[in-house]
Amino acid sequence: MHYKSYKSILSPQNGMNLYRGCTHGCIYCDSRSKCYQMDHDFEDIEIKENSSEILTAQLLKKRHKGMISTGSMCDPYIPLEKTLKITRSSLEVIEKHGFGASVLTKSATILRDLDILKRINEKSRTVIQMTLTTYDEDLCKILEPYVSTTKERFEALKIFRDNQIPCVVWFDPLLPFINDTEENLRGILQYCIEAKVKGIIFFGIGLTLREGNREYFYEKLDAHFPGLKERYIKSYGNNYAIMSPNNEKLSKLFHDICEEHHILHHPDEVFAYIHEFKEKHTFEQLSLF
Repeated sequence: MHYKSYKSILSPQNGMNLYRGCTHGCIYCDSRSKCYQMDHDFEDIEIKENSSEILTAQLLKKRHKGMISTGSMCDPYIPLEKTLKITRSSLEVIEKHGFGASVLTKSATILRDLDILKRINEKSRTVIQMTLTTYDEDLCKILEPYVSTTKERFEALKIFRDNQIPCVVWFDPLLPFINDTEENLRGILQYCIEAKVKGIIFFGIGLTLREGNREYFYEKLDAHFPGLKERYIKSYGNNYAIMSPNNEKLSKLFHDICEEHHILHHPDEVFAYIHEFKEKHTFEQLSLF
């Protein structure tokens, strides 16, 4: 790992990435793409110096409170977080200043911060976003080798459910010829139904590949699925969007099941749900008049 100075933490859309790089080893990771201009090895985690102080200064300048999100590029609960506690410190800042928090992760380590996530949800709003891609545990350990398994993430979702913290699942990406099956889809959706998630972000049965993450993905295909790289090259060439031949059939099944169980399932409506913000104390005061 290494440290680097930054002048800001928040994007114009209130997103923040406290780490740059990741050690979870997911074979399909888009964040490895060269377009993100990461000028260090992906596993050499870059840590933003004085992140809590910078975040505090930026929140104090905001005229209106809202949701602060983290995890879109690099997971906020990589193993280093267990000792550095940078994500936890940032959540403490968010709570102190009355903002909401939306956290995207693949790690059950997030449960360490259940106490502060509950407090934020009581004062404003918390939304947990958890990625689930692969129902089969053995296959999950190949595709996402150094992070909590799908079953462990499912158990975390149930704990958030029991603590009245709303959750959204990212069912993405799904890899052609690997986990693009009805069995996988039904298994993940059953987890979502049992955990009572509010919505599922779903972009179809497929993934994206571009310079940087394509090479890493093909390297892992050669290691774990001999011959499959050649099938990808023959089927898709250098396409950016890689859609499964099962996409149409499985997408219909996905939307039908979500409709049946009243789960938000169109990206626009799920994102709107994630970013919705209301100051609870303000509405409680208004109700007195």
